[in-house]
Amino acid sequence: MTLIETIPEPTLMRESVLIEADRVRILDRRIFPLEKQFVDCPDVESVAQAIEAMVTQSMGPFLAATAAMVLAAREAQDLAPTGRCEAMQVAAKRLRDTRPTNNAIRDGMAALLDQMPALAENAAFGAATEEAVRRLWADRRARSASLGDAAASLVRDGDTILTHCWGETSIIAMLESCLRSGKRVSVICTETRPYLQGSRLTAHSVAEMGIPTTVITDGMAAHAMASGMVSRFMTAADRVTLSGHVFNKVGTFQIAIAARALGVPFVAMVQEPDRLAPGPEDVRNEMRDGEEVLNCLGQRTGTPLAKGWYPAFDVTPPEYVSAVATSRGVFSSFALEQVFA
Repeated sequence: MTLIETIPEPTLMRESVLIEADRVRILDRRIFPLEKQFVDCPDVESVAQAIEAMVTQSMGPFLAATAAMVLAAREAQDLAPTGRCEAMQVAAKRLRDTRPTNNAIRDGMAALLDQMPALAENAAFGAATEEAVRRLWADRRARSASLGDAAASLVRDGDTILTHCWGETSIIAMLESCLRSGKRVSVICTETRPYLQGSRLTAHSVAEMGIPTTVITDGMAAHAMASGMVSRFMTAADRVTLSGHVFNKVGTFQIAIAARALGVPFVAMVQEPDRLAPGPEDVRNEMRDGEEVLNCLGQRTGTPLAKGWYPAFDVTPPEYVSAVATSRGVFSSFALEQVFA
């Protein structure tokens, strides 16, 4: 195996969310890589609306929401410390409500609010909050690298990995770890309707890293596994409960069922299971407007005579999950409560 010391950094990792002097700029992932445009957000509300409108996904909402707290702090700069804290509480609630299933925004807001009494005493409140946000980003990147190493330990040289949707803090970190250790891998990406995150975001980013990449439609996953094309099925997870239930992009469960039937291991990747969610009933599964599944990339694709239904995530029970890779190592889906609770 040939070790690779320099791995090209995907565009989505480098230019996702930018904090500027008067705004937050969010790369519009709804059209990337076909077009490269940023959505300019001058305040918290515009960031919240961008997150809700799916301008950014995966780690993007965490980055955008925490960046929006910098805008909130700048706006509250002239308030007294108590007023600053109150303003940040209001901003955090608005941002938490944007995407309820993935708990990254919730945890990011909690981490910032824990620091807020001390930050609010700083004369340079906005700058101090930005420093705190960038520390959060650095910490998440470090934990992502640990998660990537853990997940990569399950990958063998020559493997072909099937993935579903887009998981920058896990999929990319895992592949980087594989390349650094000299493992040759290839990736098959489901297109992931209705926003095509797999065929646009995952496939483009993986190919930018120099890894052979194939796109299939969502309905081809079982056939690809049955044909011997797939070594293992690996996805990010928007949330994993202590009971081992995996919340991820809708469509994950049906692929996991097929993987189990065909003897293909399914590995879910998450920095940590959610200690505040003992079981699946403790997670709010986001329901989006059904009209979204009747459209694709701004083009109407469904008949106007039908209505759409769009649960953003589905739930894979632990018996269909071969292992859960975390920033603390790899564990059985049935051992998470014992290890993390």
